[in-house]
Amino acid sequence: MSRPPILNPQLVPVTGVDAHLPAVDASALTPQALRQRFAMPPTWQAELPGDGGIFASRTPASAAVLLPLVMHEQGLTLLLTRRTAHLREHAGQISFPGGRVEPEDGSAVATALRETEEEIGLAREHIEIIGELPIYTTVTAFQVTPVVALVRPGFELTLDAFEVAEAFEVPLQFLMTPAHHQRHLFSFEGGPRQFLSMPWRGPDSTGQTHDYFIWGATAAMLRNLYRLLIA
Repeated sequence: MSRPPILNPQLVPVTGVDAHLPAVDASALTPQALRQRFAMPPTWQAELPGDGGIFASRTPASAAVLLPLVMHEQGLTLLLTRRTAHLREHAGQISFPGGRVEPEDGSAVATALRETEEEIGLAREHIEIIGELPIYTTVTAFQVTPVVALVRPGFELTLDAFEVAEAFEVPLQFLMTPAHHQRHLFSFEGGPRQFLSMPWRGPDSTGQTHDYFIWGATAAMLRNLYRLLIA
C-alpha cells in the first residue's frame, strides 16, 4: 500500500466532541507566556505520539515542521497550508510547512526553517524559535519534530505552487479549545482506529470564507500542544 487509507476523512463518523475538557486560558496564549512555557515546561506527556501504526514497507525517515504563530495585536494565529491536489501523499490536506530532514540541515530547527522558506517564502528574519514538541510518528513512517515559533507580522508569502495551494491563519484560541476537537472512529486492517479533527470556517488569504478540515497528524500535534499548555 502506498498511501494512507483515509481518502475522505470528513465522511468518517464523529464519535465524540471533547467539550468536557477545559480550554487554554487566553493569558497562556500570549507570546511571553508561550516563551516561558517552553523555557520552563511542566511535567507533561504527549497525548498522541503517533498515528497508531505504519506501513511495513516504509523505512522510517526524519522530518520537521514549523508551527508558525503569528503575533497579531488581537491575538496569536497559526499559519497553516493546504497542499495541492496532485501530490502523491497527503494531497489537499491541511498541514504545517515542513518536510524531510536533509543531511546538510544539521537539526530539526534548520529543516523546519528551510522547508518553510521553500514552501511558503516566510523569511527567517520574521521567525523566533521558542521550542519543540515531542516527535510524532506518522502512518507513512515519518518521525516528525514539531518546531514552535513566533512570527512577527509584516511578512510577505511566496507559495511554492507545486506543493502549496494556499496559506491561511486560524486563531490559536480556537485550536486550543477542545470543544472544537472532534473524534472520528474507523476500522482498518481489522481493528479500530481513531483520529482527531478541528474543522475551521474562516477567511482565506483573500478574505473569502472557506471550510478547512484540519485532521490527522496536524490535529494530533496541535492536541499535543494543547496538553503542554494546559498542564
